Amino acid sequence: MAARAYWQGNIRLALVSIPVEIYAAVKSGASISFRQIHEPSGKPISYEKVVSGLGPVDRDEIVKGYEVSKGNYVLLDDEEIEAVRIESKKTLDLVQFVEAHEIDPLYFEKPYYVVPADDLAEEAFIVLREALRAAKKIALGQLSVRGHEKLVALKPCGKGILLETLRYGDEVRQGQSFFKGIGTDKPEKDLIDLASSLIEQKTAPFDASEFHDRYVDALKKLVEKKAKAKGKKVLEDVEEPAAATGGNVIDLMAALKKSVGDSKGKPAPRKASTRKTPAKKRA
Repeated sequence: MAARAYWQGNIRLALVSIPVEIYAAVKSGASISFRQIHEPSGKPISYEKVVSGLGPVDRDEIVKGYEVSKGNYVLLDDEEIEAVRIESKKTLDLVQFVEAHEIDPLYFEKPYYVVPADDLAEEAFIVLREALRAAKKIALGQLSVRGHEKLVALKPCGKGILLETLRYGDEVRQGQSFFKGIGTDKPEKDLIDLASSLIEQKTAPFDASEFHDRYVDALKKLVEKKAKAKGKKVLEDVEEPAAATGGNVIDLMAALKKSVGDSKGKPAPRKASTRKTPAKKRA
């Protein structure tokens, strides 16, 4: 089935408008979700809306509330909430350009692919993409969609453009308060050298397909077995990582030396091939 566009509209830079379509770059198909089932009947459990001390209530008696203090709520109905929604616009204005390193990775939230909406938009789209690439800059704007306004960043991505939603400043916790108790003494140079050697031995190009969620893989395997067993109980053994041995106090130097020695005996991680393939001759 063809992917459905998350947003359709125009990217606007000054007086230039570029019709585009935006598609989600990630999918949630890898995760597994469960329903609660009534075992004797095999039917899914439904949930009732109840009030403590009163019991079940009608849906038309339910409104939204914001807790301003413990147990005290400001009540809002759907019409009031709808009235303050941001009007969905079909234009994404690029209002600022920044160096890529200026945005802390903490602010990046979710990626989307941006493509030209039609052949007529392609030329202007390519000009924007290449201008961003040449300037080594990221474009910023605010995307209005589904009543909300999202801060977004755009940057070149191969033949297209990658749009990433960003968290607002008040959504990010600053790390200083968490790190303030960590000491400032520098470790011995020999320890750093050993750790650096271990890092170098384990350095390889990133390939996401090399990593798997073992829990999800085991669940999928269990569900498949259970379906074939027609509901009979199946116990699945999941391999656990080896537990650490010894006390809490370790000889850091000895541990690093052993780690470096063990790594030397193992195959090196795969690295990207640097061999150039001969160019094909044109007919």
